[in-house]
Amino acid sequence: RYLAVTGVQTCALPIFLLVEDDRGLADALTAAMVQRGLTVDLATDAEEAEAYLATAGHAAVLLDLGLPDDDGLAVLRRMRARGNTCPVLVLTARGGVDVRIRGLNDGADDILVKPFDPDELHARILAVLRRQGGYLGNALACGALRFDVDTRVAWVGEQRLTLSARETELLDLLLRRLGKVVPKRLVEDHLFGVGGDLGSNAVEVYVHRLRKRLDDAGSGVRIETVRGVGYLLRPAT
Repeated sequence: RYLAVTGVQTCALPIFLLVEDDRGLADALTAAMVQRGLTVDLATDAEEAEAYLATAGHAAVLLDLGLPDDDGLAVLRRMRARGNTCPVLVLTARGGVDVRIRGLNDGADDILVKPFDPDELHARILAVLRRQGGYLGNALACGALRFDVDTRVAWVGEQRLTLSARETELLDLLLRRLGKVVPKRLVEDHLFGVGGDLGSNAVEVYVHRLRKRLDDAGSGVRIETVRGVGYLLRPAT
């Protein structure tokens, strides 16, 4: 997608939210999407999905209906009631026509009945993005900063930034959600793995290092700390 941020033309790679409680299926779908160049956040119940939807911007939501703590259609209805227009592709084992009609009436953009082929899921995702004006690219940029997703190299103008592996991953994560608050828990999982052993201020250390490198290079971007929530990357002006 191309996002206009204070006059800067910015290309942001889309991130998809997969809401699926069957961990085996979720892992298989995530692997299939990653193989096709897509990036995925995973929520395994309605509560976790609502937390993602409240704080992290996604290009589309892949929503299972049979969640352990709520019905997926209820999540969808609450999304639309809040004015969230993010495309939603419903994944369901309920193949009846009535379920498909209810899903579409509740605000789904498409419905895919399980079991399905990963290639069909990919094709439907791309079709939804095309209808929404979505764009899949390999460069992220903001201000004078640009980041090549394929080579994992960041530049400010003609200056190549020297970043550690975790600083690079942090920059990638923040740029993919440019202008959106990234929850601290998501940063922890991204940098250290789910359930990783880390000190109480480990995330703050990497945020501080990356912030200093960007400031010293005159990148024209800033990392803001949203206390009690997470971090936000935006143009400095």
